Amino acid sequence: MEGYVHSLESFGSVDGPGVRYVIFMQGCKMRCQFCHNPDTWDMTSGQSYTADELLEKALRYRRYWGEKGGITVSGGEPLLQIDFLIEFFKKAKAQNVHTVIDTAGNPFTREEPFFGKFQELMAVTDLILLDVKEIDDKKHKNLTGVTNSNILDMAKYLSEIGKPVWIRHVLVPSHSDNDEDLKELSAFLKTLHNIQRVEVLPYHTMGIFKWEELGLKYPLEGILPPTNERMENARQILNIENHIDNKLV
Repeated sequence: MEGYVHSLESFGSVDGPGVRYVIFMQGCKMRCQFCHNPDTWDMTSGQSYTADELLEKALRYRRYWGEKGGITVSGGEPLLQIDFLIEFFKKAKAQNVHTVIDTAGNPFTREEPFFGKFQELMAVTDLILLDVKEIDDKKHKNLTGVTNSNILDMAKYLSEIGKPVWIRHVLVPSHSDNDEDLKELSAFLKTLHNIQRVEVLPYHTMGIFKWEELGLKYPLEGILPPTNERMENARQILNIENHIDNKLV
């Protein structure tokens, strides 16, 4: 079995605890207006690797990981290649590697065959970084092109099984920074029992050139990154401090 990889990062410091070897998988079915990697959308692009080949590359950097580090698989959307991910993580856990998935949750469903595969994957996954783009479903569809109902259901399922989760929310001015929506997101997170960290990430425009290279019109032209005040406001509403597990920071 082969997986299709967009790019690799040897010394990631923001995609999970410690120093991470970050694997960005190819393919995504969401069309987030603020996406800074639209070149990951195409499922047919990327470099192909077997699980053994990819793990061998990652393990070359193991001495830098320390006690908290390990491998993070991001995207694109890694769950679109769930069969490969299961094989890869099983091999990684056999080497006692700490495993993290950074996902927006769009492929999640409790229907088979996906659900059985997801359960198998969770058995070899230590931590989920779950990107919640927007809590209001109508706004979520406008911002990403898809519903968030199954994404929120994934968050609920991860709480049911006690899988450690870090929540990530990209703050996009005039799109995902509404105070009422942030309060609704905070209320939703309080119903979950497995959240170890909540991160507010600022929208940025560093990926606009990729849209231009692909001949795509950037939908958020003119939208500037959030101010420090709006970032702090979001952190306060989401009550960040109460979600941090110091053992993982």
